[in-house]
Amino acid sequence: MTGLQYAVAAGGLSGAGLWLVIRSLLPAYPNLAQTLVMLSPFTPVKTTEKLSGWEAVGRWGIAALPEKIRPIPAKDLALLRVTPAWFIARKMTYALIGFLLPGVASTCLLLVGIHLPWVAPGLVILLGGVLGFLLPDMEVRSRAARSRSEFSRTLACFVDLVALERACGSGTKQALDMAASVGDSWVFTTLRECLDRNTWAGVTGWDGLRELAVELDVSDLADVADIIALSGAEGAGVNRILRAKARTLREGILLADVTKANEVNEKMSLPVSVLGIVFLAILITPALLSMMIAMP
Repeated sequence: MTGLQYAVAAGGLSGAGLWLVIRSLLPAYPNLAQTLVMLSPFTPVKTTEKLSGWEAVGRWGIAALPEKIRPIPAKDLALLRVTPAWFIARKMTYALIGFLLPGVASTCLLLVGIHLPWVAPGLVILLGGVLGFLLPDMEVRSRAARSRSEFSRTLACFVDLVALERACGSGTKQALDMAASVGDSWVFTTLRECLDRNTWAGVTGWDGLRELAVELDVSDLADVADIIALSGAEGAGVNRILRAKARTLREGILLADVTKANEVNEKMSLPVSVLGIVFLAILITPALLSMMIAMP
């Protein structure tokens, strides 16, 4: 290259560098459409969450199975603190076990020489799969009922603590926070987490408890939230109302326990009667046999 060419190249590089410096100093005007997309709440967020095999199977089941045949009890699952993916994965696993067990049993019978009609194993396999698919629903429903009963028992204690804090002169929010911080059971933990979220979100405690009652389908908690709202919003003294509500909760729990005990007694009456009849038969049978033998 000649000296002129070197000079032209050096001038071009110098001009390009100067242009880049000037452009970096000028104010930037972002693209309006791209900015609105970035600020939109519907912008998809890419996550790198690693799912376990159980959760992955459940999410695949939620996407693949029609919604009509896989209803999800959202309130029961929220109360039990399990995810819908876990629930669907459990249903699919139980259904698979229900499908496989009759086939394994019929194969074992064939190996020992017992031949069954082909219709019988098919019907049993279908019935086993359906029962296995429905079994988690009954399990979750039963566990949720027990959890709601436990929630009501603990809620009576929580309401008494709130009434005591209010009687000592504490404010409504302070009374709720102090009462929720006393226990370490899962009910107190749930209430404490709810109140903490409400504090950070700027929501009143009673409104948060009302939302939690709807989420978990606990009507007693909604009643307590309404009572506390009277104290927080209107400044009314509700200590007597809170104590009356706690007493009502305990009486309802006691009535439910008595009803359950009566049901157990009624169920036990039939086995006891059968045992009595069998015992009498054992006592009477030898005498009847002796009389029958002695007769000419």
